[in-house]
Amino acid sequence: MSGTLTIVGLGPGAPELTTPAVSEALRQATDLIGYETYMARVPLIEGQLRHTSDNRVELDRARQALRLADEGRRVVVVSSGDPGIFAMAAAVFEAMETGDAHWRALDVRVEPGVTAMLAASAMAGAPLGADFCAVSLSDNLKSWSTIEKRLVAASNGDFVLALYNPASRSRPHQLARAFELLLRWRPESTVVIFVRAAGSNDAKLHITTLAEAATYPADMRTLVIVGSSTTRVIHRDGAAPLAYTPRSEGSRP
Repeated sequence: MSGTLTIVGLGPGAPELTTPAVSEALRQATDLIGYETYMARVPLIEGQLRHTSDNRVELDRARQALRLADEGRRVVVVSSGDPGIFAMAAAVFEAMETGDAHWRALDVRVEPGVTAMLAASAMAGAPLGADFCAVSLSDNLKSWSTIEKRLVAASNGDFVLALYNPASRSRPHQLARAFELLLRWRPESTVVIFVRAAGSNDAKLHITTLAEAATYPADMRTLVIVGSSTTRVIHRDGAAPLAYTPRSEGSRP
């Protein structure tokens, strides 16, 4: 039997945001590999083998997936959101490049998913309506100095910023440090959006300004969007406000 390896993104949380292609790949798998929290979202299918692990062993997980596929298994690596954005697809390809040469001949494919910044943007309105970039605030795999350089560069370019992994128990202060840095380059009135558990039934939205953002709690399930100079908010009686960034550079209220 010829093995296959498919890297999938489950989407941000709600089952209806998992694509049909991902659901079909999960259904056909002989082996599922992934972080235990994400694997818990996948329905059990009799006969499938599940290989769960901690969230800090991505390369080990990727090598295991490649070995199983090389043995002729139909392997699916499970990510949340989109597997190509701060997730497992890059780890699999790194393991392939640095591992056994014959792994390069495997049938490997990536099935995209709805990433958190898209679900958060949709809940808030359209804050990613113009040029934007995404930065992970986790310094597990890169230095904080690198993160600061990227935040400054994005601010100089007036990009909307989608901030992933803003805070955790081991690094509770980094988001506040990021806001402090951004305040050197952007006005206090800059729109800031917090969405926790984007795309799930437990999703919560909070819209504030850069001046007040550091007082709002965030964790690893929170996606933070920092607006550009043109991002603005529509306030509505009896309904949640809507934030958007117009596509036209010269657009003003």
